[in-house]
Amino acid sequence: MTTAATPTISKIVTFRLGDDLFAADIYSVERVLRFQPPTPVPNVPDWIDGVIDYQGRVVPLINLRNRFELPVVEPGPETRILIFNAGGEWIGGVVDAVLDVAPLDAGKLAPPPPMFRGLAGEYLLGIVRRADRLVVFLDVARLLSTGERLVLERATAADTAGAAAGEASRS
Repeated sequence: MTTAATPTISKIVTFRLGDDLFAADIYSVERVLRFQPPTPVPNVPDWIDGVIDYQGRVVPLINLRNRFELPVVEPGPETRILIFNAGGEWIGGVVDAVLDVAPLDAGKLAPPPPMFRGLAGEYLLGIVRRADRLVVFLDVARLLSTGERLVLERATAADTAGAAAGEASRS
């Protein structure tokens, strides 16, 4: 039986961006996919690589290296796309590698610092120590602000309408 004094144990998906370790709650990760090149979308921030088709839905693909102001690298054999469930919407995140799924003792989660290597504290749920490493625990629902979601929706809608008009003119 769990009481208020008993820390909640949940699981996290741990992934790597460069030398840094990050994690997301397992319930916010819909799926891990092998990297596939996205379809570019014009007029979006440079940290959005484009969109991918996942289960018949258009899903925006965030380059987490760019989002967190880390050096850009080309995708490699371990590069993966994490499909996040962010408030009922799917968002893809490009990561260097997915490492594991592990239990997390919520009582060992430290509050986020105001800044972490250029990453605003608003994206963080906290920091947790695993073995001898610090892992940044992300708040997936905050990866895109409301304004950023609207910009992406408009750009995706305009790109889709342009593609449909192009198809109609070729017919």
